[in-house]
Amino acid sequence: MSQTITLYVDGACKGNPGLGGWGAYIITEQGKHKLFGGEPETTNNRMELQAAIEGVNFCPTDAQLIIWTDSNYVKQGITEWIHGWKKKNWKDVKNPDLWQKLDAVCANRDIEWNWIKGHAGHAGNEMADQLANLGAEQTAQQMKSSTQANADIKKPEADWLLNDPFGLDLDIEEEELIEDNDELSIEEPNIDAVATVPQAIEDISTRAQHPHIVITEAKLNLQGPRQLILDTETTGFYFQDGDRIIEVGAIEMINRKLTGSSIHIYINPEKPVGDSENVHGISDEFLQDKPKYAEIADTLFSFLQGAEIIAHNATFDMNFLNMEFNRVGLPSLSEVCEVTDTLALAKNKHPGQKNSLDALVRRYEIPARDRTFHGALLDAEILADVYLAMTGGQVSFDMDALSQTEHNQNKTVRSRIEADLPIIYPSEHELNEHETWIKQFEQKHGSACLFTK
Repeated sequence: MSQTITLYVDGACKGNPGLGGWGAYIITEQGKHKLFGGEPETTNNRMELQAAIEGVNFCPTDAQLIIWTDSNYVKQGITEWIHGWKKKNWKDVKNPDLWQKLDAVCANRDIEWNWIKGHAGHAGNEMADQLANLGAEQTAQQMKSSTQANADIKKPEADWLLNDPFGLDLDIEEEELIEDNDELSIEEPNIDAVATVPQAIEDISTRAQHPHIVITEAKLNLQGPRQLILDTETTGFYFQDGDRIIEVGAIEMINRKLTGSSIHIYINPEKPVGDSENVHGISDEFLQDKPKYAEIADTLFSFLQGAEIIAHNATFDMNFLNMEFNRVGLPSLSEVCEVTDTLALAKNKHPGQKNSLDALVRRYEIPARDRTFHGALLDAEILADVYLAMTGGQVSFDMDALSQTEHNQNKTVRSRIEADLPIIYPSEHELNEHETWIKQFEQKHGSACLFTK
């Protein structure tokens, strides 16, 4: 019987067009495989396609493939648009060479294509993204080495006309030499940016705090008490036995509306993750370069304190968070935050029924998301849906739906208009007609009419 293989594919590009990379994270019955590569001058769409081509090509032809991509361009292209492109003989199609390659490697295969939201904390997608950026970084280093090698072969002599022994020339600021980063030549790529920034998913202000703390700024400027829907991933179930937090994700809600603000951090637990990797999919290798809890504790504590923490089985998360904060000399989070446990709410609302997060998603018909692995930010988004459904509020509120229009509407100054509405009384004729209708109703049905005084 053929095996089932799960693939996560992603592309990255600096400049678009510019230096790019692709990555494919492949999970088979025999183990996990990581593929990556890059090109010096390409586009993000081409790297997304290349990742899919390389990932599919790696797998046996008789295997059933389940592919996850955060590119609607790839997913809809291969499942919907490609049929029309073939009929038109690929006329006016961008990247026809790669689409034809993808079509060829997918021919006669059993493939299920799925879309996944990018940079939402899903371990498989995050790994594919890391591989894509690794491919771009490797390509940048190869270009740098090649440029250096060429320079070593022929070093031009200094032009004495350009020398300024008396210091008469004015200094030129570096910013004036490069007016537009996106127009850097291939021979002189922005190596540092490629090597340190994973596809611009972090805000500039965040990098000043710590490169592995991802804080997203609010898109809606709302006033009111903060609620933070929170989830953690850990190395095990028992904080008393030395298990540690490896991931924290929280999204902000004010007045029952997501603001778009969130925090997401991967943490080096300073111990092996063990069998818990089967639950969250986060490996020791992935966490090796991540910060220790002490390095991110102050920033995380500042983001969380004063808010109402909403978590499913909140006792579990709060015990771990309290333990971690106490280890670095900070107060327990439960001392500075109100805590709401959605598991307790669910048990009270649905006694005697299954009240796991998955069960509540099915019960409230929450839109399905890929949960091959648990992820803190992904589970927080799902829990936000469930919390609003359980407490009688709106349910559909994808983070991407926080549009600029809503942002502008939130800023609009609304003035209250008070007016006395006129009362219109029935005429004598209308009252007589009403009485006649009531009598006819009672005669026909043999019972008093609802409108009978």
